[in-house]
Amino acid sequence: MSFPIPFPGRENWPFMGLVLLACLLAFSWQGPLAASLVAVAGLLAHMVYFRDPPRAVPAQAGVVLSPADGRIVRIEKARDPYANRDALRISVFMSLFSLHGNRASVDGVIRQVEYIPGQLVNTDLDTASRHHERNAIVIESNGQLVTLVQVAGLIARRILCWVKPGDTLTRGQRYGLIRFGARVDVYLPPHAVPKVAPGDKVSATTTILATLNKA
Repeated sequence: MSFPIPFPGRENWPFMGLVLLACLLAFSWQGPLAASLVAVAGLLAHMVYFRDPPRAVPAQAGVVLSPADGRIVRIEKARDPYANRDALRISVFMSLFSLHGNRASVDGVIRQVEYIPGQLVNTDLDTASRHHERNAIVIESNGQLVTLVQVAGLIARRILCWVKPGDTLTRGQRYGLIRFGARVDVYLPPHAVPKVAPGDKVSATTTILATLNKA
């Protein structure tokens, strides 16, 4: 199964507006050649930073998919402060050049959305999960909870999330994005079985992070 993603998305219009403004300024100050160079540079930057290609969605039941492109930096037992439970946490670090969009890891209904403004610290550090700007959604999937936490990056503290409690998500569905590098913490039931290891590269939707076997 695959699904189309409009390009560019509405969330990227402010970026394109800045490119257009830069082109107009370059045209008025330096002429059409400079404006053309700015336009090409802006288009290339947009394609790199905001690309969001269609992804095949695995058909297996009871699996948790990666919410973003990146690499696994942490797999550990942790406390899920948003669902107030013990959990298995899998952290995906998104570099500056990783996919910026975030996609649902499981099918389910959103039970909670919580945004927390925070401090500017490295998303690779343990403190990032507690002190950085972040946005958490708690999803109930077949009676089990999966929490996805967007943690803003160093360059642009800008998290977008366009879902709300009561919304239904399907695996692979886009629900938000983080601009210019970030981290996504995935909190799973303690009995979840990891299918990745620290250092592994993962792809949004297509990589299976874990299985949700019954306790």
